[in-house]
Amino acid sequence: MTGRPFVDSLVTKLGGRSVGTYAVNYAADVTQGSAGPGSRDLVAHLTSVAAACPSTQFVVGGYSQGATVVTNAVGLRTPSSFGGAVIPAEMADRVKAVVVFGNPLGLFGRTIESASPTYGPRARSICNVGDPVCQIGRVNTVAHLTYALRGATDEGAAFAASRVG
Repeated sequence: MTGRPFVDSLVTKLGGRSVGTYAVNYAADVTQGSAGPGSRDLVAHLTSVAAACPSTQFVVGGYSQGATVVTNAVGLRTPSSFGGAVIPAEMADRVKAVVVFGNPLGLFGRTIESASPTYGPRARSICNVGDPVCQIGRVNTVAHLTYALRGATDEGAAFAASRVG
């Protein structure tokens, strides 16, 4: 719904560069309770790839609860951070872009850009107008389901591509 269109757009914008993807393994549900374990899986994967491929640069992205997984992995604590993991500080420079869509962190009046000194400058939090998952007091659930249809995935991919050296 959001991940594949974001990746496809990023691949196009990066031209002939090699792009690998990884779907984080976690049991998404409305409680967001598995975001902590999801961040452990994400960090384990990044750490493994970083060790095997020392020149790899990373773009990390997530939608909805996946955005919470990313939020936890970049070190921002949320109610669902229990049991989570944080990207090791020595890997931070290799994470070139962080792009999240419909991030529930917005319900706390925060974004990765405003809350993370490390990742904020290389982050883009995209929240469709009216999305009740990332905007306090909003009620347009359709807004939460239409990031790809409204061009947000292309916007996020353009940002990420501009950050990859």
